[in-house]
Amino acid sequence: MSNVLDAIELTRKEALLALEKVGDVETLEKIRIEFLGAKGRMTEHMRSLGSLPKDERPAAGQAANQAREEISAAHRRAAESLKQASRRSQALDVTLPGRKPPRGSSHILNRTMDEICQVFAKLGFSIVEGPEIETDYYNFEALNFPADHPARDMQDSLFVGDKLLLRTHTSPVQIRTMEKRKPPLWIVVPGRTFRRDDDITHSPVFSQVEGLVVDKGITMADLKGVLSAFASSFFSPETTIRLRPSFFPFTEPSAEVDIACVLCGGKGCRLCKGSGWLELLGSGMVDPALYDFVGYDPNEVSGFAFGIGVDRAAMLKYGLSDIRHLYQGDLRFLRQF
Repeated sequence: MSNVLDAIELTRKEALLALEKVGDVETLEKIRIEFLGAKGRMTEHMRSLGSLPKDERPAAGQAANQAREEISAAHRRAAESLKQASRRSQALDVTLPGRKPPRGSSHILNRTMDEICQVFAKLGFSIVEGPEIETDYYNFEALNFPADHPARDMQDSLFVGDKLLLRTHTSPVQIRTMEKRKPPLWIVVPGRTFRRDDDITHSPVFSQVEGLVVDKGITMADLKGVLSAFASSFFSPETTIRLRPSFFPFTEPSAEVDIACVLCGGKGCRLCKGSGWLELLGSGMVDPALYDFVGYDPNEVSGFAFGIGVDRAAMLKYGLSDIRHLYQGDLRFLRQF
């Protein structure tokens, strides 16, 4: 316990001392990232609280919150002081050259999607894309969602016309691809999808990477092997997965896939709510009913499919708590990645 409190106190003193001496905005931002950023020292202290015994957490949590508040207040004072000093010292000099805007960089979501696709490309998958406005046939019917299927209500669809909607998943591209190609088929489908959701873990616009394999002799073991390879490559070599029975209209059997908690490694913490596992994606063996829509022979081939939420993968990899940060365009947030 004393080690944790000592570490928090040391961080507080070092941060306050650095903020007292700060002389420019660039240094101030570096200090903020070091102590208050998503991967900063105070954030690490907060994350470590879950590993403490229950009777020690309140005191440590109170100390961490108080230290964070003091550092935040000192940061605001330093920022205001620098702003006032800049106003007093600056004078308009029309002979100075114009300031170049800073160079942009890849957004965290785009980078995460690229990383996911690169992992599967190394496993032999090809990348295909399709339209964001889809027909009811490709988005639902050909994926084994009949008109009266209750799962349609779970999709919270956004219709833009008669039998036209903003796709609720990238699975329609799988049907379109199977119509054009014959097995063997190993593809991933990245892209934006749309549903009527908006809270701290859901967005009306979100990104997915879905995968499809159709070949001879494909089994559930192949599915688990591919997803295990993905998890260990995308997160860390020590990351393990587990499959839980689930239901999806277009796969049978179906499984939710969890990964060992990225924070505690499966021991149990506040992030995984003590379970040691975090939900990552849905998957399963392709339901033979889908093959009727594309002219495949279910007696000759079998396959599996999976769908990864890019937003979810980014939140797990970088320890984010609110999906809305990914879409608000706040440069202070985005520059951390």
